[in-house]
Amino acid sequence: MAQLLTVRIYDKEQPAGFRILTDRLWPRGVSKVNAALDLWAKTIAPSSELRKWFNHEPERFPEFTTKYLAELQANPDAPAFVAQVKDQLQAGQDVLLLFGARDLEHNQAVVLKDWLQPQL
Repeated sequence: MAQLLTVRIYDKEQPAGFRILTDRLWPRGVSKVNAALDLWAKTIAPSSELRKWFNHEPERFPEFTTKYLAELQANPDAPAFVAQVKDQLQAGQDVLLLFGARDLEHNQAVVLKDWLQPQL
């Protein structure tokens, strides 16, 4: 069965699957060829204001999560994004939510995955 996975884009070993970059900004030092993206979900990523406020500070993660979930609920692009992820999973392909942050537990891809799962 296909899975929804969060994967750091800088990891050397990455599973195969439908690759979605969940960052609003392009990750430093990663070429577009090496990224081999299927989708860059810029409009699904946290707003620039929220990203800057969060600043990858773990103590702000609970509030970041609440604010990012509110952005996702209000995002007009969200239903099409959910449908695309669902289509890939139903086709038997793993979906990789790629992110650039160093912190594997406190980042937008983790929130996005938790938000997506009940809708799939």
